[in-house]
Amino acid sequence: MRGNPASGPQAGTPAGAPAAGNPVDTLWAASYPDVDGKPQRLAAFKGQKLVVNFWASWCGPCVEEMPELVKLSREYEKKGVRFVGIGVDSDQNVKNFLKKVPVDYPIVVSGYAGADLARHFGNTAGALPFTVVIDETGKIRETKLGQIRPDELKRTLDTL
Repeated sequence: MRGNPASGPQAGTPAGAPAAGNPVDTLWAASYPDVDGKPQRLAAFKGQKLVVNFWASWCGPCVEEMPELVKLSREYEKKGVRFVGIGVDSDQNVKNFLKKVPVDYPIVVSGYAGADLARHFGNTAGALPFTVVIDETGKIRETKLGQIRPDELKRTLDTL
């Protein structure tokens, strides 16, 4: 019998991240390189309305939803909502993908450590795509496993 991997200390916690507790604190403690290899601390988004999308280039639904996320990012930017993509993939795969599909919000490359981070938010399977909406106080407003439905995400974003 296996226990729930989301409860209790986690192996593979992002560097500097607490093993248990508030998953948003774990997010703020994480740091991953951007597509140019420069480390990016996710704490830079603290205090902002934020949509975090865990994705990979090899994930069909992730690829399908990316243009919708870009569109929503542009639409909600003026309302103070930021988007960040966490590529659960290799840096080369992410770079190649972004050459074909332009994304104008920040993308960091976590490798498979991103799946561990997603588990802190309740994605115990580590499946993709996985989207988390966090308000400016750090409260998780929604998590979505699977491809987003733009109308549903808009409803959540409109309440922020």
